[in-house]
Amino acid sequence: MKIVILLGAPGSGKGTVAARLTAGDAALRHVSSGDLLRDAVRRRTSAGVEAEGYMKSGALVPDKIIAQMVGDLIAGLDAGETVLLDGFPRNTDQAATLDVTLAGCGGEISAVVQLEVPDEVIVERIAGRRSCPKCGAGYHVSFLPPKQEGVCDACGAELVTRKDDNPETVKNRLAVYREQTFPLVAFYGARDLVRKVDGLGYPDEVAERVRKVLP
Repeated sequence: MKIVILLGAPGSGKGTVAARLTAGDAALRHVSSGDLLRDAVRRRTSAGVEAEGYMKSGALVPDKIIAQMVGDLIAGLDAGETVLLDGFPRNTDQAATLDVTLAGCGGEISAVVQLEVPDEVIVERIAGRRSCPKCGAGYHVSFLPPKQEGVCDACGAELVTRKDDNPETVKNRLAVYREQTFPLVAFYGARDLVRKVDGLGYPDEVAERVRKVLP
């Protein structure tokens, strides 16, 4: 089972690119850390039940539990599928934990795709995001505006800005990324796994660049 880790700062477009790739290729499976948690809790797996206890108490779910969720997921997939893993690992300790889990379930990290986007572009991207609180549709004031300003095209609800999408919060999130997650580039680079991709441009253009570096 091939595992491709999607690496990039918040707002670099990992989820958008993954959606484009999986829409056109049934052999690709996009899995975010949030997906893992929700699916494991819903299915009442042993890891999901344990994670739910932490979540209800407001505590962070331990790395080993999330890594086990990855292992559980891989065990249920066809060997010919490739998993695009988004949001885990977030630091080198989590990466080491993931290595142990994959060694026990037949998974292999085949590539780490690093989306490169300048910080100033990321701030613009995130600060311009709008979402519908009713149906969940997403928009952007510059790149994907609704037909009527401030109103959801799908259901007519008033669009909102997430509290953590303001410029100052975004800059703080980028600082955390540089400190905690960016060292993964060196971690996986030592194993010749990193594939750097220009993250600027239209989503379909970026997705095609990523497709070309997939194993």
